[in-house]
Amino acid sequence: MKLCRLLLIALAVTLPKTLWAAGEVTQFTLENGMEAVVIEDHRSPAVVHMVWYRTGAADEPPGVSGIAHFLEHLMFKGTDDLEGGAFSQIVEANGGTDNAFTSWDYTAYYQRVAADRLGLLMQMEADRMRDLVLTEADVLTERSVILEERAQRTDSSPGALFSEQMRAALYLNHPYRIPIIGWRHEMQMLDREDALAFYRRFYAPNNAILIVAGDVTPEEVRRLAEDHYGPLAPTPDLPDRARPSEPGQIADRTVRYEDRRVANPYVSRSYLAPERDSGAQGEAAALSLLAQILGGSGTTSVFSRRLQIEEERSLFTAAYYQGTSLDDTSFTLVNMPMPGISLAEAEADLDRVIAEFLDTGIDPAQFERIKFQYTASEIYAQDNVQGLARQYGTALTSGLTVEDVQAWPDVIAATTVEDVMDAAEAILGGNTHWVTGYLDRPATDAEEITQ
Repeated sequence: MKLCRLLLIALAVTLPKTLWAAGEVTQFTLENGMEAVVIEDHRSPAVVHMVWYRTGAADEPPGVSGIAHFLEHLMFKGTDDLEGGAFSQIVEANGGTDNAFTSWDYTAYYQRVAADRLGLLMQMEADRMRDLVLTEADVLTERSVILEERAQRTDSSPGALFSEQMRAALYLNHPYRIPIIGWRHEMQMLDREDALAFYRRFYAPNNAILIVAGDVTPEEVRRLAEDHYGPLAPTPDLPDRARPSEPGQIADRTVRYEDRRVANPYVSRSYLAPERDSGAQGEAAALSLLAQILGGSGTTSVFSRRLQIEEERSLFTAAYYQGTSLDDTSFTLVNMPMPGISLAEAEADLDRVIAEFLDTGIDPAQFERIKFQYTASEIYAQDNVQGLARQYGTALTSGLTVEDVQAWPDVIAATTVEDVMDAAEAILGGNTHWVTGYLDRPATDAEEITQ
């Protein structure tokens, strides 16, 4: 442990805050309200170009779940200047790659290409920000694609269906309860007007963030952004991202889902938890470390050490927390018991180990090791310029600032054992808003397997 402490001291002394980015990070805002972030990294003559919209599945109108993700697919169709499918073909012809993704709080489009092609990317992305052209054939084709995507990723996976039901039980009122892919019965009804209405409402320069990372200068990016994005008119009546909050929980919530396809039954518990807040990230930092301490390692974390190694009662244990969220997020625990141990017993094991942890606290040596590993992983992440751009985009569309992103390592470093235990007590000891879930096989299937 002396070596670990020495490394931690050396890390704290030798790594100033400026090293927490691949290079200089510059911000500016165009006259039409479009924000821009430039991350310089001149080690490779490549650039990552991303446009993030402050809209996602949690911003969808009632009755059209999945429309944010559906529109993401349709954005690769034609514009008034480009034929359908031409966008990706041009990127590929220029030696690049492109894709997009949707979450509850954002939708993002990205390309990676040689730095001297940046102007071309901006020209095409600006074109589809305002001039998307959709035909009925486009809508029918892509609706079939997203329905098949749901069939493959969700409907064919007991774990995915279970997670979907768990989330719907945790959030009674907030739109985080709705799956990003959408509910199948509503997806089947999505049409061209639904897509265009969502597009016209949310896809605007003053609802977008441009992030460019790589072999560029801020001056060059500003000039190109003003040329291509600057002429786009802002939307004057953008809706506020006001979302309903959760009511207090007054009844126990338990989800029981049985499926013949389940190979290893498990119990899961999700707690409503605070997200990272701008200028006040301390609680989220403590929860991030708590998740690592309880279930971040398959050999040294609290749950794995006790239930998997010492007692041999579990096949797998884990703890998860993702704090980058516009609204309240979740803190989740999982226990997959050994064959022959019931899910009720597995839940009791979780409760027992939690109680022991709250009573005995954190091993100081483990705490130092976890913080060191977390710090190191943040440093290594700087070598992935696309991952770094995504880190900024996720944060900015979730209510954080560039300053918050840059301060995060320091917030983690300043977090104490007492901070983590306070967070643990608040979430695991005093929290009354949680849901427990059992994912199992039907009883007859389980009996057949054991015979």
